[in-house]
Amino acid sequence: MTPDELVLRENIEEVFAFFTYVDKTYSPFIESSLVSRINRGEVDELEYSNELHEILAVARQTKHETNGYFDVWHKGDFDPSGIVKGWAIAKAAKIIGRYTNDFYIEAGGDIQVGGVNEEGGPWQIGIRNPFDRHQNIKVVALKNSAIATSGTAIRGQHIYDPVNNKKLNEIVSISVIASNIIDADRMATAAFAMGVKGIYFIEQLDGYEACAVTSDKTTITTTGWQKYEENE
Repeated sequence: MTPDELVLRENIEEVFAFFTYVDKTYSPFIESSLVSRINRGEVDELEYSNELHEILAVARQTKHETNGYFDVWHKGDFDPSGIVKGWAIAKAAKIIGRYTNDFYIEAGGDIQVGGVNEEGGPWQIGIRNPFDRHQNIKVVALKNSAIATSGTAIRGQHIYDPVNNKKLNEIVSISVIASNIIDADRMATAAFAMGVKGIYFIEQLDGYEACAVTSDKTTITTTGWQKYEENE
């Protein structure tokens, strides 16, 4: 997680303990989680914690910014995964950031980095080929920034188009680079839901770059993506 030898094992365990808490609280796949209890109607909105309200505020903002292509509610069920993963990594980065400026935190393929790697250079991050997980289609170099990937390679088709209420098969993955993992994660999820239009949506956003792989194995990048490969 860090090249800094001054970071203690207990500091890293603090991060893992936080991730365990997040999973137990916000996973829609754990029966006892808060999300599952909300979906069963066991938790009233008046009982929502400040933390959950914080997550919901980001979700509402993202739905507005993406013209409805991001939505944590689907057919009456609540699934904040598209926000929570990035939110959790950002919180974990703040925890480890108390002990070192140089770190790499990954959860489910989404990554936030700080400072430099053990060689004093930018962090080298490979983007897996969705058609062959043993290969990288791109390698980018990042400092104090984040990258998130949404796609079908690991979890299958789990993201749908909430505007047109359908699943898409135009693209198989999209990776988004941003200054922080919350923004990278939420915009990657929304862009994937847009299908091939997603890469053009990211193109119009300031401070974001993206790389998409289509179902016919074509790679499309935004105009500023190349600068991250040139630094590699």
